[in-house]
Order: sequence, then C-alpha cells, then structure tokens
Amino acid sequence: MATLIRPVKGTRDFYPKQMALRSWLYGQLRAVAERYGYQEYDAPILETLELYAAKSGDELVKEQSFAFADRGGDMLVLRPETTPSLARMIAQRQQALPKPIRWWTFGPCWRYEQPQQGRTREFYQWNLDLIGAASVYADAEVLMVITDLLRTLGLTGEQVTIRLSHRDMMSVQLQQIGVTPIQLDAAYRLIDRREKLSHDGWWAYGQGHLGFTMSQLTAMEALLGNRDLWKTCPDLVSIFAQGDEFGYGEFLEFDPTMIRGLGYYTGMVFEAWDRERAFRAILGGGRYGNLVADVGGQPLGGIGVGMGDVVLGLVLERCGLLPSLAPSPAEVLVTVFSPELQSTSMRLAKQLREAGMRTELYPDPVKLHRQLKYANTQGIPRVLVCGPEEVARGVVTVREMASGEQHLVQLADLAVFMQEQPGTVCELPASTHE
Repeated sequence: MATLIRPVKGTRDFYPKQMALRSWLYGQLRAVAERYGYQEYDAPILETLELYAAKSGDELVKEQSFAFADRGGDMLVLRPETTPSLARMIAQRQQALPKPIRWWTFGPCWRYEQPQQGRTREFYQWNLDLIGAASVYADAEVLMVITDLLRTLGLTGEQVTIRLSHRDMMSVQLQQIGVTPIQLDAAYRLIDRREKLSHDGWWAYGQGHLGFTMSQLTAMEALLGNRDLWKTCPDLVSIFAQGDEFGYGEFLEFDPTMIRGLGYYTGMVFEAWDRERAFRAILGGGRYGNLVADVGGQPLGGIGVGMGDVVLGLVLERCGLLPSLAPSPAEVLVTVFSPELQSTSMRLAKQLREAGMRTELYPDPVKLHRQLKYANTQGIPRVLVCGPEEVARGVVTVREMASGEQHLVQLADLAVFMQEQPGTVCELPASTHE
C-alpha cells in the first residue's frame, strides 16, 4: 500500500464540520464590522519580501516568514500578516480613496513557527483598520468594535481583558529615567520580554545583551510597576473615560509591560487575553503613524487590530461558547424508496429547490433506515419519504428528525407547507478538533 500522505506541518484540514465553524466565525466578523460601516477588502497571498522588510521588523522577515525566490529571481513571501498589504493598496490609490478609510478582511496568513497549542503555521486572521483619522475617538471606536465582537461571541470582561499601553507615553517616560533615544528600541524589546523571562533572566538580558546599566534597569523596573502611569497620557485618559461612558470599560486595563513588538506602532497599543492566561494573546493592534508613507505613499496614520482564528477558537471552546452547527446546509433530504421511484424523488427535489429550499437528494435506493441515519448525522432537520402508497394517494411523508413526528402533505401543498412550517435543526456537538 502507498504511504499515507500527511498535510504540511502546521496546517489544518477543514472538514465540513470545521468549515461550518469557520464560516460561522466569518459571519460574526462580517456582521460586527459592517455594523460600524467597515468595508471588506482582500489582498494577494503572495507579496514581495521588500514590502515586509520595509516595516514588519527583522524577526518577522528573517525568522518567521515563508520567503523564496521565484523563477525570475524575485524574492516573494507568503504573507505573514495583512497590514503591510493594506498600506500598499492605500498608497497606490491614496488620493482617490475617501477618508477616513474603514476596511476589514479575513483570510489566510503564514508564519514559520514551531506548531504548538494556539500556534499554527497557517492561520486565518481578521484585520480591521481605521485609517486617516487622527482623533483619539478613532482609537476608542476600534476598541468598541473589538468589545462588541467579543460580546457577540458570548465573551465577557470576566473572561477576557484588553491590556492597553501607549508607545509615545512610554518613550517619554523612558527618556525621563535616563534611557537615550538610541536605546529606545532596545528598551521596547526588553519590556516586551518582561513576562517571558524570570526576574534574574530579565536583568541579565538587559545588562548583558542590551547594555543597560543597573540604575537604568532599576528605574525601568519601577516604571513598569506603576499602574497609574496611564494618567500621564491624555489619550489613555480619554480612552478609559469613553470605555466607562459607552459600556465597554469592563474589558480594559492598563499594563505598562504591554509594548507590542512590531516596529510600526507609534501610539496606543493593545492585546486581548483570556484572564486565566491559558493561551497566547487572542488579538493585538495599535496606532501607527507612518505605515503608508513607508511603502511609498504620503504620510497617513491609522489604527488597526489583527486577530487569528486559532487562539480565539480555543478560548471559545474552553468557555463553552462554540455553537452547535449542522455540517450540511440542506433543509431537507429527499429519500429514494426504490429504483422505480428514483425519478419521482428527483422531481420532488427539483420542486423544492425551485421553491427556494436547500434540498439534498439521497443518491441510492438503499434501505430507508440508512437514509434516515444519514440525515441525522448530517443535521438535516427534515426528510421526505415518497413510497408506492404515497404516490398512489398523491401525498408525501414529511418526517421531523428532531421529534420523529410525521406529516402527510399533499404534493400540491408541499412547498407551502415546508416554507410556512420550518423544521427544527438537528444540532450536533461543536468542536474545533477531531
């Protein structure tokens, strides 16, 4: 026998049940984004390496990207994120696009990472950006969209927290304690590792690897322990006030150690985490001031958020919030009683489809119990049976799979009956892993 071919490491197969969940999530993302007037877009999966080298940082480009030379020698990359593509698209038509720009997308991205819980090499990412609005109200709007989405999915502030900080505020504060402008990037890297290293490991990294003095590290440690630091930043003061006023403050908390590693953030930065810290960050984002200019456009700032589907799915599963979805989209299964009545069943299915009903026809005249079992496993709510007795009387048997109840319906009235009395969906257990 031939060796069973496995999927590529770090990728996922979406069988119909998993695809139903992905489609459900896409529908929730679309509904929330459109509620705030955001327009959907998409970009190529393949981009030039130059685009990501411009702003995404050396670690992402050199260590986490699937990069390769095409047959012409050009360096390409499977997109590890979507924001640089967004900036490129806007730069190409910057003068023609009405401002502000509210766009969102949901599609595959790739990162060359070690697969583990909550981390795959191929993942689906939701990106939502508000570009061309400098006001802090734009920052607050994106946070409002995020919290609206979390609530739509059933999550509360008791389960998820959005940790906020501000890059400009931290730059000012760091320089006030003796960090030089040339040391700022190193300081951000050190802050980003605050929760990833032990106390001694953090000090050793700061001194031995980054060259900070003991006095700088002592002052930096005190700075990171100041949970009232946000009160020195007018933007954060306004954002927390709006959170309280508009009802999403339960999700927000200030955390000076939350710095975000990517190089294009200039203002507010944030990440959402499950409060038990069972997984990696659910989502992250922030304000960027120069992204469009860095890919050849005119200076145009914005704020955006990116969220992968893997961690979100794990959080929803842990909280018991994944929906029960039937794999089949069909509302009704038309059975085939016998070879002689195959064409009768086909005409029934055609009649229902023409009436606008999603209808599946069982392809073979096998025993009825097998056809009913199939409908049950697929979550199809109704089954039609048309045997010799039904044909002789000009009726069809409509079986409700959830209750077992049966109705005899005249063929002439079938479409109206099916439309006016919709069946109950047979729900199946939800899971992201099988």
